[in-house]
Amino acid sequence: MPVPIRRLVVALTLSCALLAGSTACGSEKSSAEDTAAVQAVPAADTPSPTTSAQRQKFAKTRFVANAGLAAGATYQWIVKPWKAGKFKKGAKGRKSALVKAGLAGAFTYNRLKAAEKNAQGDPKLAKALAPISAGIAALKSLPAKLRSGDTKAAGSFDDVINKVKDAGSSAGAPVKNKVPSASELAKGS
Repeated sequence: MPVPIRRLVVALTLSCALLAGSTACGSEKSSAEDTAAVQAVPAADTPSPTTSAQRQKFAKTRFVANAGLAAGATYQWIVKPWKAGKFKKGAKGRKSALVKAGLAGAFTYNRLKAAEKNAQGDPKLAKALAPISAGIAALKSLPAKLRSGDTKAAGSFDDVINKVKDAGSSAGAPVKNKVPSASELAKGS
């Protein structure tokens, strides 16, 4: 009885795969030469900039982008409603403002941590941002304070953002507010 060609192709493919798999595994004994050859091959997955100046330029650019998003979110959804009195008890739209401020607070913390990491790629930025690191870390608890109605928390966000902007300007990386979209805010990155 003749075998359909489709079955022959499947059987041949499986046989080749098993044969290739068994020869690729090799013997259990590995020589020092094989190990040295594997270690000598550089990793191709990690792209690196061609010059240190290029790496610093990209670090400043990423710092400015992340700090700008943090500043924009803080101003749009924390500072403006705070100044308008929307966080006070009994204010119209308070719940909505607090939810947005909590999301903006988490987003701001996330972007400032990314900006802090970017600043480490540039010596001037790293030196300028070092004193502010404790303030950035303190922001982690502020979204909860905003939701509980602590109106002083909004001022803390504003102070840290202004310090980050000043540090960026002193290191040659001026930061401008860039308001993220509501979907970016909801995603948190």
